[in-house]
Amino acid sequence: MTTQTEKILFAIQEELFRQERRQLSPLAALSRDAVRRRPETLQGHRQPFAQDADRILHSKAYTRYIDKTQVFSLIDNDHITHRVLHVQMVSRIARTIGRFLGLNEDLIEAVALGHDIGHPPFGHEGEYILARLCCDHGLDVFQHNLQSIQFLERFEKKGKGLNLTLQVLDGILCHDGEVHDNRLAPARGKTFVDFDREVRGKGVEPLTPLVPMTLEGCVVRLSDTIAYIGRDIEDAIELELIDRREIPAECGRLLGTSNGTIVYTLVTDLVAHSRHVRAPAGPGDREHDWIGFSPEAAEAMQRLKRFNYERIYRNPAFKPDYDKIRTCYVMLFDHYLRLLREQGPADGLGGGLVNSMTDEYLAAHAPAAIVRDYIAGMTDEFFLRQAGAIGCQIPERRCLPG
Repeated sequence: MTTQTEKILFAIQEELFRQERRQLSPLAALSRDAVRRRPETLQGHRQPFAQDADRILHSKAYTRYIDKTQVFSLIDNDHITHRVLHVQMVSRIARTIGRFLGLNEDLIEAVALGHDIGHPPFGHEGEYILARLCCDHGLDVFQHNLQSIQFLERFEKKGKGLNLTLQVLDGILCHDGEVHDNRLAPARGKTFVDFDREVRGKGVEPLTPLVPMTLEGCVVRLSDTIAYIGRDIEDAIELELIDRREIPAECGRLLGTSNGTIVYTLVTDLVAHSRHVRAPAGPGDREHDWIGFSPEAAEAMQRLKRFNYERIYRNPAFKPDYDKIRTCYVMLFDHYLRLLREQGPADGLGGGLVNSMTDEYLAAHAPAAIVRDYIAGMTDEFFLRQAGAIGCQIPERRCLPG
């Protein structure tokens, strides 16, 4: 029986749906059109994409963002970026862009909050190690965007998943990928059948290109780069690993030399060159169904990204004790796999975590896949404690300027 309070809230929800149709761009994703894999009998008053953002925010996987490497690992400096701050920056930047372009900010927020939730301990270095281990044990290559889907659909809530909408899951799956073109157009019309096909295809061939089905997903994908490209430089400068004067002169002239200026310049450029999204002819207006940068800003961003790769991401000096971390990964993977094979889903693995998972999860996952999920979900510090407990030589944290 519907209470008077619920009637009021549902009436407000209907008005919010109408406001979206009146105020958002005809190319925006409407909350009323959200699609879930499993129908839900309990209908709340929150709009679907806003509900998804809440589900992600309150998930255990989101909580573990707090101690996940963004770029720099094993450093005692409270001023450098961790994964949780990066995710919040992406969310803020993307929602700002979405507001100016008349897009759905709830969908943007949900995709942004969940886009990196599958990252394993120690960032991309950990991802490379875990990818090799997965291949060695007969699994698909580990990719953090696929692992994000795995966590949100098949691991959270003891294996039941969060039953997020297709539009949110698709944005998370397709957030990853270097953008070499000036513009990005959505691949509209996907269904869960298409989504599942893309997940399988990406697992078999990691280089398979994926494009989000909504402009909101496209905004998050471009905002991801905007959020990290200048911030990673600031962190490297904070740690006295590079000097601001080393930033390529042409990039500095076009984009700026501080993170704040770089973000402002790229957001401003993207909004200005995507303003057509606000007033297209209609939902099927393909001519205006894209977002992008000016050629000059896109080229400067690519040059700055190459600078980051050469001076930061691929610089061996920024990868302390990589061999020790790799050895810890190998030993932990073998240790947990042996426990599962000898004891089954016993309390020895994860303090009862695996034993608490649904029968459907356990039946659908080989022991190696269960170990992959367990290790990928660890924070950096928990990973090191677990590795130390089985006799691994633990890398030491360093104290750098800041």
